[in-house]
Amino acid sequence: MENLIAKHIVGQYELEEYSDILTIKTNKDSLLDVMNSLKNNKALDFAQLTDLCAVDYYTYGETEWGTKEATSTGYSRGIKPSSHGRIKFEDKTLPNKMENRFCVAYHLLSISNNNRIRVKVYLSDALPIIKSITSLWPAADWYEREAFDLFGILFEGHPDLRRLLSDYGFIGHPFRKDFPLIGNTQIRYDPNLKRIIQEPVSITPRVLVPKVIREDK
Repeated sequence: MENLIAKHIVGQYELEEYSDILTIKTNKDSLLDVMNSLKNNKALDFAQLTDLCAVDYYTYGETEWGTKEATSTGYSRGIKPSSHGRIKFEDKTLPNKMENRFCVAYHLLSISNNNRIRVKVYLSDALPIIKSITSLWPAADWYEREAFDLFGILFEGHPDLRRLLSDYGFIGHPFRKDFPLIGNTQIRYDPNLKRIIQEPVSITPRVLVPKVIREDK
């Protein structure tokens, strides 16, 4: 497979391998050239798009509970506001724009050659925009809408880039790691106005604290 890719792929790319799946890492400017080669070159013939998903690497590898040895601080560290799980919507959590914060991953299948491949493109937080592949695989339509809705990634050239899962008036993108777990608004019926209203959330963000219960004998 590596030899075929080196012979037929047009555009800038790197080859990686994760979980026995060959992965092409490219940039947003070369994406359409790489994808066009993968689909339309008969030696490769990746005619089917099986999945498109996005990843947010903000706070990747961070944890409140990770420890390699006993600690004198106990579980108190679990109630200190040190993670994105406790932020509110108006909180500022990103002092600097992150390079390669987002990743868009495409999974392709060649039925004729019985091969699978993954294509990855990394995007910065400053402007997460990438070209749409709906011209090559129309099935990417709702995949890209989902990634836009949940992560805020813009797909240039998409024919109808609307939210897919959340309401039209929804604020923010809920799968981003800096999106508050409590949300930012709550919906309820107001008996005086006799209609549904939106208002700021009334709950306090909190991460559950594990407790050890011992019975005295």
